[in-house]
Amino acid sequence: MSHPYPLARRTVLRSLAGAGAIALGASACAASGEDPADPAAPTAAPTTAPGPGAPEQPAGGRRLGAEWEKHERTFMAWPASENVWGEQLGAVRKDIASIARAIGGREPVVLLVRPGQEDSARDACGSDVELLSVPVDDLWARDTVPVFVEERGKVKGVDFNFSGWGGKQEHGNDARIARAVLEKYGIERIETPITAEGGSFETDGQGTLLVTESSVVNDNRNLGRSRDEVEAELRKALGVTKVIWLAGVKGKDITDAHVDCLARFAAPGVVLLDRAFPGTPPDVWSRSADQARAVLAEATDAAGRKLKVVEISQPDPDRITGRGDAFVSSYMNFYIGNKGVYLPLFGDAKADGHARELFRDQFPDREIVPVRIDTIASGGGGIHCSTHDQPAG
Repeated sequence: MSHPYPLARRTVLRSLAGAGAIALGASACAASGEDPADPAAPTAAPTTAPGPGAPEQPAGGRRLGAEWEKHERTFMAWPASENVWGEQLGAVRKDIASIARAIGGREPVVLLVRPGQEDSARDACGSDVELLSVPVDDLWARDTVPVFVEERGKVKGVDFNFSGWGGKQEHGNDARIARAVLEKYGIERIETPITAEGGSFETDGQGTLLVTESSVVNDNRNLGRSRDEVEAELRKALGVTKVIWLAGVKGKDITDAHVDCLARFAAPGVVLLDRAFPGTPPDVWSRSADQARAVLAEATDAAGRKLKVVEISQPDPDRITGRGDAFVSSYMNFYIGNKGVYLPLFGDAKADGHARELFRDQFPDREIVPVRIDTIASGGGGIHCSTHDQPAG
């Protein structure tokens, strides 16, 4: 079967049974012409910290650092499977190579590559990028690489039991990436009974976690577990002391609405929030952003601070250069590196320029590096989805 757009994680839900039935879904970030059911309201008010002041210290001193802290390296993955990307495999590899080259000129990049595909990866990505031969299925390193924490001066890795976003896409190789990476670098593995992906939560590095409830309190990941039970495990695994729950959206994209297309920390106490292009008819995604804005307006972080929310509108859907109903046009899917902030470029000159200026204001000590990623975005992802930082030990 020929498809005009990639068979990717947010665009197509590929069954693991039989020949692989396909069901089309809306992107977690791009506006859709349809108006599916409203996002479910949170089951309870956002978790609150004991009170203002210094953040409560987690037991054992475990800490999930912020992305803007110094990295040892950035992990990425070379898209490997024609079963996932079909005729767009070559195009999405070009996008991954563009990101890898941009980051690789500023900090170490390790590209996970399926054995036998090293030559194509080396030719595309250049000598600044280190290749690590590991069986992989797809490019979404944010979700497949372990989530790194620091504990007693050592970097450790939490294996969140990657399941192909609840069994929606082939993931036999990707499910083993966390173990393979930790074994390669001699990093201790932390086990957890819950299933989650790195794109489902976001931290300020000071004990606060933003999470979309739809992506973790979901029977396709954590069958029968309540939100309180999931939160307890997140606190334990990541060493966070405050969890702010955003409702998200269940069942309308393959990730069940990861937070990294919706809301991101730019600094402690500062949250960037995705907004639809002005004048776009309301839909399930814009209402999810409305819900997130309402929660963030009332929330405090682990230190008891009120949050400053900075809204960033998506580009004009008539001016973007990419195509597809699942095109992710959220500027939230950026990546903070040691020297640069890597920002998606969508082709709407006015919106892209406004986003660059806003990011310069938020990250004055880093270069803002725009990267065009039309095929990745058409497949439902972005720069953050395809990268994963390892903190410096």
